[in-house]
Amino acid sequence: MKLLKLVPDDTNIAFLKWRIPFFVVSLVLIAASWAMVAVNGLNYGVDFAGGQEIRATFVGEEEAPVAEIRDTVGSLEDVENPVIQRFGAPNQISIRVKLPPEAEGDKEFADRVSQEITTALEQDHPNVRIDGVDSVSGKVSGEFRDDAVWALIAAMLAVALYIWIRFEWQFGVGGLFALFHDVSLTLGMFALFQLEFSLQIIAAILAIIGYSLNDTIVVYDRIRENLKKYRKMPLPELLDLSVNETLARTVMTSLTLLVALVPLLLFGPESLFGLVAAITLGIFVGTYSSIYMAAPLLVWMGVTSNSFVPEESEEDRQARLAREGR
Repeated sequence: MKLLKLVPDDTNIAFLKWRIPFFVVSLVLIAASWAMVAVNGLNYGVDFAGGQEIRATFVGEEEAPVAEIRDTVGSLEDVENPVIQRFGAPNQISIRVKLPPEAEGDKEFADRVSQEITTALEQDHPNVRIDGVDSVSGKVSGEFRDDAVWALIAAMLAVALYIWIRFEWQFGVGGLFALFHDVSLTLGMFALFQLEFSLQIIAAILAIIGYSLNDTIVVYDRIRENLKKYRKMPLPELLDLSVNETLARTVMTSLTLLVALVPLLLFGPESLFGLVAAITLGIFVGTYSSIYMAAPLLVWMGVTSNSFVPEESEEDRQARLAREGR
């Protein structure tokens, strides 16, 4: 039985030919992503923002009357600056209310705020269905944010250290920059579309780091092997050769993941949309960064076969010559 091959064995795409334009585009996207985060901010869920979140569905209506709800909730005595957004379907909403500092840790006050909101909604809109009420204190949400940031930083530094030890410091720098690129674009997407940013998105970013690392390690491992085999080959050509040799594996891995993710993205529950969207984006940017971020940096940092390949012994030289038929 003939095996299915999505990428022919003789594939020879000149990826590195366009390394400078793609690298410039990537730098622009990174800058734009952080600018978007600075200007728009992230749409923190209750996990990170603290306070109360009430999710409701207006049964039998095509769209939720957001303007009316904003007036209803905003007129309540204990509610200040409520954030009301459509959440999922057009007839579903999320109401987020940040509790005042003096109410920190006051469960009775938090429950009273939630009760006031739900009562007002049910009085003005008999067809409303309350889907859930979540409560997180400001102190706990601040700890969540700090822990999440440190988790991401620790993961990226650990990855860079691992690559440095397994290969050389230039590879560690390339791998770390590729991960920074992937995380930046993911945050930019959440800032641009104002998708809810919660603890499950941190888990998605950590998954992206793992996927991108795996793809980068595969490419780097083949680069290292080829540096030993083709000592006189120009580095850009050697990088193209290495990427093409691992391309079949990369395409098959990505497609396998997308087969599971795309149905979830299109038909899955709304509560998982942000998580699945982040991982789906991570597959594309992780593969892209392995080729156009991690690899070109090796050229610009002056990596050569002699810079980290040990001097060939006479025994190894004879074995190499025998393999080459000389």
